[in-house]
Amino acid sequence: MVRFLHTADWQLGLTRRWLRGEAQGRYADARVAAVRALGVVAGEQGCEFVVVAGDVLESPQVATGTLRRLFEALKEFPVPVYLLPGNHDPLGAGSVYRTRLWERECPGHVHVLDRPGPWPVADSVELLAAPWPSKRPGEDLVARALADLPPAEGVRIGVAHGPVDRILPDHADSNHATINTGTVEQALASGRLHYLALGDRHSVTPVGDSGAIWYSGTPEVTDFRERRPGEVLVVDVDPGAPEPVRVAGHQVGRWRFEVVERELLDGRDVETLDADLDRRVDKDRAVVRLVLRGVLDLPAHQRLGEVLERHGQLFAALHTWDRAGDLRLRPDLTAMPGWGLSGFVAGAAAEIADSSAGAGQLQPPGTTDRADGAQSSAALLDWEPSWDGPEDATSARDALALLYRLTVAREST
Repeated sequence: MVRFLHTADWQLGLTRRWLRGEAQGRYADARVAAVRALGVVAGEQGCEFVVVAGDVLESPQVATGTLRRLFEALKEFPVPVYLLPGNHDPLGAGSVYRTRLWERECPGHVHVLDRPGPWPVADSVELLAAPWPSKRPGEDLVARALADLPPAEGVRIGVAHGPVDRILPDHADSNHATINTGTVEQALASGRLHYLALGDRHSVTPVGDSGAIWYSGTPEVTDFRERRPGEVLVVDVDPGAPEPVRVAGHQVGRWRFEVVERELLDGRDVETLDADLDRRVDKDRAVVRLVLRGVLDLPAHQRLGEVLERHGQLFAALHTWDRAGDLRLRPDLTAMPGWGLSGFVAGAAAEIADSSAGAGQLQPPGTTDRADGAQSSAALLDWEPSWDGPEDATSARDALALLYRLTVAREST
């Protein structure tokens, strides 16, 4: 039996556009910390070596500081480490793996799988590497490495990077590096391969029914759609055992990306959202995308802005996803005389209100089913204003909300 650690998609040097200021620096630190944690898991679990199935780095050329931090983290690994060039950090002209800095400072127990084919790593254990030679290799690199390969004398572990046809069938026609699952399964059945360690997909994912083809996912989350991010796989391979492959996930990542969906119909719903965000822990390592739907009047809209501003200073990132949401403003124009506006400002407010309303209905139906007389959820959500005014009615409503914030709301604080 051989036990090893399977990881991929470190992508050191990665930045996320929604992180600002010091949050981006904390995120970069966390990605290096996740790499260090991999070494700890490898030691604690008794792994014989580590394979990184592609995309160690975000690009073929990264900052020298990023490389040196990688080298420092790799120095702490108690076992050999094998790095596979992927689509983000392929081989070829200008590859970081062929720079003088890499040759001088990369730790001696770290090896780049820079040629396709078998790599002996231990007695009766070898890797079958399928590195990316360029950004567009133009072929199934796993099929190429398997071609004319005899059955393994011991344990043979494939290390590859890229999409597989069974997960992204529509992608196979447009990406000539797509891996043919049938070819791999034939190699597994014939003893030419015992496990295929894959990278590229950032979610932990088994492929096919053999139990011997896996994506390890990324050790630190990179996007909202990922499943089981922040994990690493400890793999046991024993071709003669009743269960020849056993895979166990271990958590190493510390960040989280969350999508929070809420329906907001009045000020109480805004306060509930505020309390929910307040209860969350480790805000400095959390990125939250809000999907908000519903209809709010001006005071509730103003309060929502205050809530988002406060929590936006606490979370690593907090933003609304307007494309998926549908939050509307319901200005109560009958309350405008009580705003205390006069002169030019009052005239401007009236003009903006006319533009926002046009000749259409502004108020939702008065049907109520709550004891306090507030409009029912169904009534508010079904209400569709029939705007007959100018095309910039939405902009005018936004301007009205801003005017309320700068005048009425400010006076009340």
